Amino acid sequence: MSCHIEVLGFDCPACRKTFRVIEDTLREQGIDARLEKVSDPVRIVGYRVLSVPGVVVDGRLVHQGGAPSSETVRSWLTE
Repeated sequence: MSCHIEVLGFDCPACRKTFRVIEDTLREQGIDARLEKVSDPVRIVGYRVLSVPGVVVDGRLVHQGGAPSSETVRSWLTE
């Protein structure tokens, strides 16, 4: 399984934690994915994110506001 995951936000603690949780979950699950940090406000607004961090999986906004749990990340990857 290969997918593209974008973490939308800036260098805030919740954004950094979100990136780490996703990175760790991908490694633990052995999932091949391209993980990208996006801090461009135009791109973030383009996804209609109202609260960062936002998470986009293969072009679909799946999360916004606060850091997700590893269980939540796993659920995005198995949908």
